[in-house]
Amino acid sequence: MLRSLYSGVSGMRGFQTKLDVIGNNIANVNTVGFKGGRVMFKDILSQTVAGVTPSIDGTTGGVNAKQIGLGVSISAVDTIHTPGSAMTTNVVTDLRIDGDGFFAVKATEGQEQPYLTRAGNFTIDANNQLVTSDGMFVVDSNGGLIDLDNIGNITAFSISSSGELITVDDTGTTTNSAVFIGVVKVPNPAGLEKIGGNMYRQSPNSNDSGTSIVDFLGTANDAARGTGAIVSGQLEMSNVDLTAEFTEMIVAQRGFQSNARIITTSDEILQEVVNLKH
Repeated sequence: MLRSLYSGVSGMRGFQTKLDVIGNNIANVNTVGFKGGRVMFKDILSQTVAGVTPSIDGTTGGVNAKQIGLGVSISAVDTIHTPGSAMTTNVVTDLRIDGDGFFAVKATEGQEQPYLTRAGNFTIDANNQLVTSDGMFVVDSNGGLIDLDNIGNITAFSISSSGELITVDDTGTTTNSAVFIGVVKVPNPAGLEKIGGNMYRQSPNSNDSGTSIVDFLGTANDAARGTGAIVSGQLEMSNVDLTAEFTEMIVAQRGFQSNARIITTSDEILQEVVNLKH
């Protein structure tokens, strides 16, 4: 069979995957804290028809190898962790990390490894605990839950750039609570595994698999750790650029059509070969 037939099939599969990723990016264009993805290609091992001939001084020149490519495959599906645009809400518990880092959240108090997220649309539940929109507990810089009842008699509070809760009691006195919202910075954010719900979890390639996520937990706006500042009253929106996505969609569509044409042309050639008998 013709090599071009299988090359065209591999190209169609690759561009189909690219369209899948683009579709997911566009679907999440308004998802808080979403990080878009991209598909990278690589060529498949080439078939060597003739090898290299070295040059011999004063006798013959060198001849390059003759190699025919056998198609394309997916090299990587990367998650791009560039910052998204800021949306001002003026809600105290809406938080945005201006820089690197992730919020840490737990589904239960006893969960050992917290999940990570860039979506800071938090709320206060009926038990005065800081939780996500899905009811997960927001973790402080020491790995514990943030419970306002444990801080004191609070009538109002604000959140500083370092993530500290600044409280106001019933006498109008402002106090630094020494309770900080936890921020995690991992060595390789692109290695984190998406688990849905704007959440990520540790993987062997995001950080040393023997090192707990809790060991990377600390405060925001920490120059030594390189964590970004927390901005209260704002949310980080998706980093998806619709202009770029639609341009890539056109490229992927034309690439898919071109590879389909390769298959059609290869089929016509095979038909001619079959008709040689007649």
